[in-house]
Amino acid sequence: MSDQPVGTALVPDMTDDELERARAVDSVLGVLADNALRADQEAILPRENVDAMSAAGLLGINVPKEYGGLGGGLRDTTAATFALGTACPSTALAYFFHTSATSRGLLPIAAADAGLFEGHEEHIVREFGRQVLDRMAKGRWMANFASESVKTSKAAISISTSAEPTEGGWKLSGIKAFGCGTGVADDYLVTAKFPGGDTADYLGVFIVDPQADGVSERPPWNALGMRGSASHGIILDEVFVPAELALTVPGAFPKMLQMARGSFVGNQIAGTAVYVGGAKTIYDFAISHLTKTKFKDTGESIGTAPFQQQLVGEMRMHYTNALLWLREQLYLEATEPPPLPNDEVVANWRIAKGSIAEAGFAVASTAVKACGTGNTVNTGVVARGLRDMTMGLVQAFPPERGRMEAASFTIKGAENRQFGTGG
Repeated sequence: MSDQPVGTALVPDMTDDELERARAVDSVLGVLADNALRADQEAILPRENVDAMSAAGLLGINVPKEYGGLGGGLRDTTAATFALGTACPSTALAYFFHTSATSRGLLPIAAADAGLFEGHEEHIVREFGRQVLDRMAKGRWMANFASESVKTSKAAISISTSAEPTEGGWKLSGIKAFGCGTGVADDYLVTAKFPGGDTADYLGVFIVDPQADGVSERPPWNALGMRGSASHGIILDEVFVPAELALTVPGAFPKMLQMARGSFVGNQIAGTAVYVGGAKTIYDFAISHLTKTKFKDTGESIGTAPFQQQLVGEMRMHYTNALLWLREQLYLEATEPPPLPNDEVVANWRIAKGSIAEAGFAVASTAVKACGTGNTVNTGVVARGLRDMTMGLVQAFPPERGRMEAASFTIKGAENRQFGTGG
């Protein structure tokens, strides 16, 4: 067995610093694996998993060292979610959404550094970014709430949660349909619209105390897969947020978006890496099962049968497809200088996400055929894996929508139409 970190299966050319961070990730895999079945059966995000990742410094993996984090980048985060996905995909998905919150700290500061703000506004923007990064570096879990059930034809994510000014701050009201870490996170990071207009110029970001008056949880999310990600969302009923915990500078949101490479939503590629990690575990389990299980009459492994060998070839093809798509997108988003203009990177991502999800699902469905009826028990690796892989087909956007949007970006140049306000 290789003594290299699990993440090197995705990023084989890690630097010494990246290897150190990857070993920190590996140090928690045993805890996550031990709790994976319970997380699925009880549909919970085990607090033990969060505590283990916090103690290992992983909640600040992509926070710069000057803010107290581990100083990793997109390669580290993506390798981490891939590795965590091999142990417990649900926890890995929730972890991805936590790390995506880093963008709400880094991008405001980057926009300020680029001279997009002046005077008092620059101070507000920088201070908000610092607060986000400081909290994550100190091992606090941030649940990142942007998604809502409201949909519009003009934006992939439409924000209807409102923020109304009040003495000393803001009052938030609305329903956030999805945000991994509900009821577990130390802080809720909420996107909401504030008065002034109906464009992205009037979207703000707020740090919400989960224990604040007016914060409640939506009913448990009894989903097909990824059941242990605590994704059931929150209800906000005139929740007070102090002014110093709010970023409500008009125009700040699109200016932050200008600084994003790939997708502003927050390192989305790292979320998809979870599914590739999950596919690896399914593939490895299937190969082990087909090798160790013997025919009673011949004593040979059942994997030597032509039917199973055909399916093994299919699984390997699908897993390799997922891995290569992921590596290509990671190269496009993490390489300096950027190899392609950002609009082309975003268009490629729209196709890559669906291709990875479909290939991961194909690994799982092929494993069901190869491993047989005995491995369809819901508590088993193959059945749980199949259910988890299904969620990749619909998370963020389905493959079909991604391909259509990529075509639209190419023809119409619509790559920045990601966020809007909803009534």
